[in-house]
Parts: sequence; C-alpha cells; structure tokens
Amino acid sequence: MLPLSPSLLPNLIAACLYAAAFALQATGLSRGVKADKRLLGLLGAVAVVAQGTALFWQLLTPLGLSLDFFSAASLIATAVIAITLLACLRSPVENLLLLLFPLGLLTALIAQFAPSGTVPLINEEPGILAHILLSILAYGLFTIAVFQSLLLLVQDHQLKHKHPSGLIRNFPPLQTMESLLFGFLWAGWGLLTLSLISGWLFLDNLFAQHLVHKTLLACVAWIVFSVLLWGRTRLGWRGHKAIRWTLAGFCLLMLAYFGSKLVREFILHI
Repeated sequence: MLPLSPSLLPNLIAACLYAAAFALQATGLSRGVKADKRLLGLLGAVAVVAQGTALFWQLLTPLGLSLDFFSAASLIATAVIAITLLACLRSPVENLLLLLFPLGLLTALIAQFAPSGTVPLINEEPGILAHILLSILAYGLFTIAVFQSLLLLVQDHQLKHKHPSGLIRNFPPLQTMESLLFGFLWAGWGLLTLSLISGWLFLDNLFAQHLVHKTLLACVAWIVFSVLLWGRTRLGWRGHKAIRWTLAGFCLLMLAYFGSKLVREFILHI
C-alpha cells in the first residue's frame, strides 16, 4: 500500500473550510444580509493556513523547488485569498470572497489530485526566490482586480436597469468599488514592475528560448496596465473602459505565466 501524501489532509481541510465559508456567505447574501465577518474571516484564514501547509509539502523537495502548473495555481489562489482577507480589515472587499473561496477550493483539490507534467526544479537562490514571490504577488493582486472589475460590471448593469439583487444591495457605493479596483491595480502594477526588474537582475537571460514568450507577454501586460493607470489619472477613465483594459492586461499576464507553463509541462515536456 502506497503511503498517503502529507499534503492530502491539509488540502482536504482547506477545501472543506472554503466550502463552508462560501455556503455561509452565499446563504446570507441570498437573504439580503451579510454573513458574520469575523466567522467568515476565521474560516478563510484557517483554510489559507491549511492550503499553505499543503503547498509546503508539495513545493519543497530535497533537490529544489518544484513549482508545477497546478501547484502554482494553488499558490496564487492562496496568496489572492490571504491578501483579500487582510484587505477586509480596512476596506469593504469581503464580497470578493464569494468568488475567491470556490477558487481556493478548486485549486486545492486540483493541486492534490491532478497529475503533474514535466517540472524543472527551480534554483533556490535568494534573487530567484524574490523574483518568484514578486511575480506571484503581482499576479495575485491583478487577479483580485479582475474579480473586482467583474463585480463592478454586474453592479453597474443592475443599477442602470434598476433591478439590484440581494448581492448588489450589500455592495459599497459604485464610486467606492471603482476606487478599490484602481487601488488593487496600482499595487499590482508596482509589484509587476519590481518583478520585471528583479528578473532582469537575477535571471541569466530573460529572453532565453523558454522565457522569451513569457517575458514579452509580461512586458506588453505592463504597458497595458501603465496606459490604463495613465488614462485614469490624466483622462479620468472609468466604468466599462477601465474594465476592458483590466481584462486585457490580465489575459496577457495569464498567457505569459500559465499559457507558457501549460505548453512546457504538458505539450513540450521541457
């Protein structure tokens, strides 16, 4: 009989807690009331700790850091939920958790049970680890921004048609939602800038054959987000225009990281 993976129990605990937190929040919103914020935060925080524990066992090997496609998705989801839970302490962003808790549940289970592709081990030098951390945090903040933009889109549509649902009635005002979106975008843009700089400093060749597509797409995404933030500052961009630019930049980032990773691990096997 094969020994059980040490990551199995914490991933299952995380999945159950995410499901419980989602059910608690969704049930409250369906009735037009907010769930207990402290209980929601506690369930989410314990789930994040459990998923992080599972990732510790999945990523760290005696030979180096093993960051495969599904573990990377789980790691980014954990970072996204952790950042959102911290943001909830100061800003009214708990509605984002309604979308993020299912994401955490899904990534925890997929990282545990899905087969991994060809995974090259990562050098654990401090500069490389700093580049990876900055990239994950930047991607996480842009993921939050995308979910925030989608909620903003739904809110704007329902308010224009004067049919606000129970979920929308619990949202902050539209102007606050938009300010939160650009707060996440500025933070993500700053971290993406630092990520690109750290890659240039610590990677041997950012335009090596296995990195060139990732680098170019990440640079184009940086330009897209830069134009969006310039347009917001100088031209007052908002609403649907801001949402379209946010989605475009995020799609480029997703292709840069997950697209290239999917091709390398499951198609080219390098």
